[in-house]
Amino acid sequence: MSQRQLGLYVHWPFCAAICPYCDFNVYKARGQDTEPLLEAILADMTYWRDQTGKRQLTSLFFGGGTPSLMAPDQVRRIIEQADRLWGFEDSFEISLEANPTDAEAARFQDFRNAGVERLSLGLQALDDASLKQLGRFHSAQEGLSAARLARTIFPRLSIDLIHTRQGQTLETWQQELELALTLQPDHVSPYQLTIEEGTAFAKAASRGTLCLPDNDQAADFFTLTQTLLEGAGFDAYEVSNHAKGSANRSRHNLLYWTSQDWIGVGPGAHGRLGWGGARRATKAHLRPKAYCDSVTQNGNGILEDDGLTLDAVRDEFWLMGLRMLDGVALNDAPGAPLPEDQIQARIGQGLMWQSPTHLGLTAEGRLVADTIIGKLLAGEA
Repeated sequence: MSQRQLGLYVHWPFCAAICPYCDFNVYKARGQDTEPLLEAILADMTYWRDQTGKRQLTSLFFGGGTPSLMAPDQVRRIIEQADRLWGFEDSFEISLEANPTDAEAARFQDFRNAGVERLSLGLQALDDASLKQLGRFHSAQEGLSAARLARTIFPRLSIDLIHTRQGQTLETWQQELELALTLQPDHVSPYQLTIEEGTAFAKAASRGTLCLPDNDQAADFFTLTQTLLEGAGFDAYEVSNHAKGSANRSRHNLLYWTSQDWIGVGPGAHGRLGWGGARRATKAHLRPKAYCDSVTQNGNGILEDDGLTLDAVRDEFWLMGLRMLDGVALNDAPGAPLPEDQIQARIGQGLMWQSPTHLGLTAEGRLVADTIIGKLLAGEA
């Protein structure tokens, strides 16, 4: 693999409310003093600079949770600390996830002034009934207004939408997507709604009060999404991520999908460093207080720091890389190769393609990407 890139992920765990579909490490914001958490993150970053040595950052990503609940000055301080410790490559990108409430939109210009270049806006739906069903606290009009404002402020705008919702039809989804495209985003992430264990939606599904479209209907939503976005000039460079030209692909998420390096700071943040048999998988303490206490006592927020086996590195490489439109560079693949007979069988079925240098999934294969990749890794026909 060529010179490895390095990213920094900052997890801000607080949300105004917990969405019923969310299984991330999040906590309700209750007006608490967040300065101790900020100071812990800054100190944790210093620890990780010692671990990485002199390297520059390709990306800095503020995720959560809801990082747009941070004060813009807190964002600025983290960006300045990252610049002091590592510095940034020429083509770096700083991204921040945001909710489209009026209160958060009022801070967009301040976030831009702090150094944020790419705003990832969690619209999720564009009608009030669906937003209520999803447990969101903004209205459709707030979402549209926030996106239009962001378009005038940030060089790059990404929007998130959720499809395959209860009661949703292909017609209403098409209308939503077409409306979303009028916002002129550079990047669209349309995610299929899935039921995650331990969420409020999982409990509703077990009671029978939540019933999502079946697999065949979900496939229709996926196909419609690809068709509409491709027709609007967006490349599906990853199964659930579409960019208007390669320059608008998420630099940070590309680190994940191409098995590069990234540091995770903040409660519950994950990281990966190294390669092959020397790759480390790290995870920070989950609860904010435990994270802050660990940084104070140990100089870092690490809960887990495990060396990955070569088989685990191999599995991650294929699980993430095969979701990419460009496929996987065969020369970069670690560990044992995938079974050639099974690859050829799937090529014959029209589910995979192969060139002299790369292996990937066709449009039909990307429809059932996780199933295909899982079976290949397990050696199943």
